[in-house]
Amino acid sequence: MAAADGGRGGCWFPALALGVSLLKCLLIPSYHSTDFEVHRNWLAITHNLPVSQWYYEATSEWTLDYPPFFAWFEYALSHVAKYFDQEMLVIQNLNYSSPATVFFQRLSVIFTDILFVYAVHECCRCVNGKQAGKDILEKPMFVLAVLLLWNFGLLIIDHIHFQYNGFLFGLMLLSVARIFQKRHLEGAFLFAVLLHFKHIYIYVAPAYGVYLLRSYCFTANMADGSLKWSSFSFLRITLLGLIICLVSALSLGPFAVLGQLPQVISRLFPFKRGLCHAYWAPNFWALYNAVDKTLAFAGLKYKFLDPEKIPKASMTGGLVQEFQHTVLPSVTPLATLICTFISILPSVFCLWFKPQGPRGFLRCLILCSLSSFMFGWHVHEKAILLAILPLSLLSVESPKYAGIYLILTTTGHFSLFPLLFTPPEIPVKILLMLLFTVYCFSSLRALFRKAGPLLNWLETIYLIHLVPLEIFCEIVFPLTAWKLKFPFIPLLLTSVYCALGIIYAWLKLYISVLTEFYPPLKVFV
Repeated sequence: MAAADGGRGGCWFPALALGVSLLKCLLIPSYHSTDFEVHRNWLAITHNLPVSQWYYEATSEWTLDYPPFFAWFEYALSHVAKYFDQEMLVIQNLNYSSPATVFFQRLSVIFTDILFVYAVHECCRCVNGKQAGKDILEKPMFVLAVLLLWNFGLLIIDHIHFQYNGFLFGLMLLSVARIFQKRHLEGAFLFAVLLHFKHIYIYVAPAYGVYLLRSYCFTANMADGSLKWSSFSFLRITLLGLIICLVSALSLGPFAVLGQLPQVISRLFPFKRGLCHAYWAPNFWALYNAVDKTLAFAGLKYKFLDPEKIPKASMTGGLVQEFQHTVLPSVTPLATLICTFISILPSVFCLWFKPQGPRGFLRCLILCSLSSFMFGWHVHEKAILLAILPLSLLSVESPKYAGIYLILTTTGHFSLFPLLFTPPEIPVKILLMLLFTVYCFSSLRALFRKAGPLLNWLETIYLIHLVPLEIFCEIVFPLTAWKLKFPFIPLLLTSVYCALGIIYAWLKLYISVLTEFYPPLKVFV
């Protein structure tokens, strides 16, 4: 049993957790993004204003746009922050970043990561992978712990760029672990709480909803594995409903009483922000936008388009939030919603008709997160971690998923490079990425040494070409005359190239799941 192995090798997990915590402390003085000011402003808002004004305050452009539980989280932090530097809690102190403020906010991320560490420990107990060798370094539990605790993307996003994703992913992974442990009500409760901390996790809600309904509310199957309708438990669905209602009432109730729910919703879902973020996330819409730009350039060159009728930002500003398509039809929020719904439908269908236990749920969760990343509205590049982290659990159990994980992780992490653009952070991100990637390849190859190569030659060539792409973007391009006229080219190349790899990994994972659901499909793949 995995848990037994964890007991015998108990000393290694605290060492891994302590080691990564020390690394996080070393990153305290590093560059931080505007997200640092976002959270400082939220500390000030929640500390100084009554609840009725939290979602109306707009002194800063970085208004409160997370669900109420996160607002209360900031409120709790603010009462510790006042002992470090009172000035950070002044709403009018825009872009305030004293050494004490930086130290407190960095420390708050490191401290709240305790939940993530605990969640990783619980996930490691759920691993059933083959034991590749007697050495603890080759045990699936150990490999999984490193892949999660030392995840490159989470390190740079939280502890350089600055966010609280570790704490939030801790809630998600702990919820997944509870599902694996058949503690369904705890899993449902944790996920409901998570949704009211950060609503981006609604992307994976279909996996939770379908699995809990199919495998918890229905208590038995027919001999052929099909659903036994008479086994439906009204008690269980009532308990699930109560959990959802109570958590939602605790979160949204005060704002409902104040008549402010429409205001809260408008802050949480700001559709006016545009299809893409300032830097295109490497998804389907990045390719769509790139094709539109290419057609526009060709149209201008061959005089098919009138230069006066082309939006200026579309052709000179590069990657902007309000991207107006020139040749291809512009995309609406409804169109992205329909595309996302269609793309997750097969995975949900498989989960309902052939649940395959908690691992079937985990596959559906990953596909839901990837599908939403592919087709969602105003997707951030950081959202790729929503698929990478849970896929880590499958990667140590099967060579098939290990190969997909290597492609998705390497490409997805590389796509985060543009977030760290200051010169001092360039060697740091390259070194951390190299160390993590080398470990991923070597440890997973050691786990599945009898299974043959994890990647085929085409996949290997694709990943190798990330190296010259980085050299061009960081070294060659700044020396060219294009830097002034087309400053967006490095972002465009990174986004488009990474989009190809992520879409490929998504399709490969989908094909794998569908062939397991319907074996005759293997004839065609």
